Amino acid sequence: MYQIKCMNPISEVGMALFTEQYEQTEQFEEANALLVRSASLHEKELPKSLSAIARAGAGVNNIPLEECAKEGIVVFNTPGANANAVKELVMAGLLMSSRDLISGYNWVQENKEKETLAKDVEKEKKRFAGHEILGKKIGVIGLGAIGILVANMCDRMGMEVFGYDPYVSVDAAWCLSKRIHHSTKIEEIYEQCDFITMHVPLLDSTREMIDEKALAQMKDGVCILNFSRDALVEEEAMKKALNEKKVHRYVTDFPTTGIAGVEGVITFPHLGASTEEAEDNCAKMAVQELMDYLENGNIKNSVNYPDCDMGICQSAFRVTILHQNIPKMLSQVTALFAEEEVNIADMTNKSKKEWAYTMLDTDTPPSKELIDKLKQITGVVKVRVIK
Repeated sequence: MYQIKCMNPISEVGMALFTEQYEQTEQFEEANALLVRSASLHEKELPKSLSAIARAGAGVNNIPLEECAKEGIVVFNTPGANANAVKELVMAGLLMSSRDLISGYNWVQENKEKETLAKDVEKEKKRFAGHEILGKKIGVIGLGAIGILVANMCDRMGMEVFGYDPYVSVDAAWCLSKRIHHSTKIEEIYEQCDFITMHVPLLDSTREMIDEKALAQMKDGVCILNFSRDALVEEEAMKKALNEKKVHRYVTDFPTTGIAGVEGVITFPHLGASTEEAEDNCAKMAVQELMDYLENGNIKNSVNYPDCDMGICQSAFRVTILHQNIPKMLSQVTALFAEEEVNIADMTNKSKKEWAYTMLDTDTPPSKELIDKLKQITGVVKVRVIK
């Protein structure tokens, strides 16, 4: 019986996928797997029983990834599950940044009791005139699951789309409209585009990427949309650019006391993935990832260990090893199996930076002594016998 602990409310559509092999627990220290959304795990001591954490969403800033890797805890996220929800909000933000809809709405609310409202509309509406997005240039920074959807939608709406992503995957490239201009330098987007939208993770290399230097390269009156992470934008530089009218609108899903209420800012309370459909999709994907790992040893969409899939075990037994990505690891592992005369029917090994994962299917049961010897190999952090 696997013990599952939910650190946040998780959609029942996802929880319903768990079979009788799983039991939800309230005891954090007994959990074999965690399901989490926004709860921070940085301050918690992770239990020795823990094998996996699944984040029902894309960002994993609330999870100590390196500590988990060292303890042999595989961390999953759910890329693409909430992509459509975020894309739709980005498009709403795009239209709000070009048309002064919020000011117009507020004016109506302020004057809704006036008997002359209908007549005043014709006189006042020119104050809220905006611009059409048709034919305008938009730069999409980051062409992952969300960025691709945004780029293609803007293309279909008649915008001239520039996409920038030095690490774009082959699969992602196939999904992009052929009309999208692939920028090889981010400066091209800064210099050319009327709108800029960011869809990149928060890393050391992307933190405050929109700073004073970047803003200085942009067109006067640019509109910037940030539905990824607040720290991608240097706040004081953005406030200065808004005050000087360098930036016409800054639309963000991450309100702070420093930016909320500043003239030219449109901010939402982190609503990007807050739809019933997105929460259901994320929960289902997270649960499926946990079940496949716990039951079969397969890893898909991990952020700290490599993806590795051998399907359902067709042999008698399966042994999985989480370890450091160092020389001679495989030779040491296979030598121990040979010494015990345990035949390896199938095997795979994948690596991701400093961490690696090995899966071995065997025809005969590995002894406790063999498993203990595997655990003693320098660099091995966790060994599991699946069946």
